[in-house]
Amino acid sequence: MFGGNRDKIRQVFVDAWRKRIGGEPMQPLELVVAGIIELHPEYQPMLLDGEQAKARDFLPEGGESNPFLHMGMHITLQEQVSTDRPAGIAGYHQRLCQRLDDPHEAEHQMMECLGRILWEAQSNKRMPDEAAYLECLKRLVL
Repeated sequence: MFGGNRDKIRQVFVDAWRKRIGGEPMQPLELVVAGIIELHPEYQPMLLDGEQAKARDFLPEGGESNPFLHMGMHITLQEQVSTDRPAGIAGYHQRLCQRLDDPHEAEHQMMECLGRILWEAQSNKRMPDEAAYLECLKRLVL
């Protein structure tokens, strides 16, 4: 999405939010990022202190979830749905949105599948299994 540097990735979120609240012109990607931040008011105060946000470690052992990972997964899902890649994901997204009547919650449910597939791929040092990913998404709409 933005490259592999944690600080640079986080800076994209900080800058997008600063521009949104400041009414500054934004690039298309910044508009997407700011839109996701708007859906997560719990992350907005953190993003106002860019240096602290970039430096902070979010440790699952302490019960924390990483807001940058969470928002990045939203971006990933939106990109996947907009391109229907993997093939079929747009249909699953549409059906889940209709069933839940809440696109944001639909993405949260889909993120469970995405997170599981990415974790398995990383743990096994292999590419993500698209078939398993789509099967997980299919179970959400049945």
